[in-house]
Amino acid sequence: MPDITVIMLTYNEELNLPQALQSVKGWANQVIVVDSFSTDRTIEIAKEFCCRVYQHPFENYSRQRNYTLGLPIETEWVLFLDADEWLPQELKNEITSLITSHPLENGFYIKRRFIWMGRWVRRGYYPAWILRLFRYGKARCEERGINEHLIVEGVFGYLKNDFIHEGHKDLSEWISKHNRYATQEAEELLKRTQDAARDMIIAKPFGTQPERKRWLRHHVWKYLPPLIRPFFYFGYRYVLCGGFLDGREAFIFHFLQALWFPLLTDAKYIEQRRRHKMSHSKYTTLQHFPED
Repeated sequence: MPDITVIMLTYNEELNLPQALQSVKGWANQVIVVDSFSTDRTIEIAKEFCCRVYQHPFENYSRQRNYTLGLPIETEWVLFLDADEWLPQELKNEITSLITSHPLENGFYIKRRFIWMGRWVRRGYYPAWILRLFRYGKARCEERGINEHLIVEGVFGYLKNDFIHEGHKDLSEWISKHNRYATQEAEELLKRTQDAARDMIIAKPFGTQPERKRWLRHHVWKYLPPLIRPFFYFGYRYVLCGGFLDGREAFIFHFLQALWFPLLTDAKYIEQRRRHKMSHSKYTTLQHFPED
């Protein structure tokens, strides 16, 4: 059993949680589930797998992750795993071997393999490198409402094997969730605070994959016209990167995730920007012409 704690954030995950917990059962030293007051069987399932369960009100993913890092953790290493993800045996073997070798790195990026409607979405999306494994006390989550990343102190490395994202909720739930995500992403686009002041990852054109994506967002994406840029993004992923070669399931995924979702985000951004201008204009008017 490696010296590692697996942490999962949950809210109404009774359909996904058994798969995730089964994949780390008997392997992780301890499993912590931080729940946002689920109304289904999530807590019951977590206790059936002998997890340590906490409940904490959800504000955003960044603050929820940082809350978990303040909990009593008894191991040297921590792995974040979402409820709709699971670890294959090859990755567990690699992590076990890595930890027992006492590496100098404080964090490791792992590739996420995305399964959609039973099929691996390989072209146009894979590999997605995410920092999930880190030494306790050496990482924190950036202050961002959505698409947050962990920031690790010191050097980091990369693992060879993938972890698997394979959700079991239906398409209606996915759309509902991404409708909420679009609202949060639009709010992030509207913010004017500088990245450094908000404790975020550094945007670099030649850094890690998350740093490159953040650089593209700040220096390319934001200058493209809203409502038009999602079509460029969809064309890049589905045509230039060969997403069309993965069949109809991949088409549905790229259409929804690379076109519909950013298009909805842009529409909500335009709506919020308009409301913000109207509110500011009304406030300015009241300052010059106060009511009696």
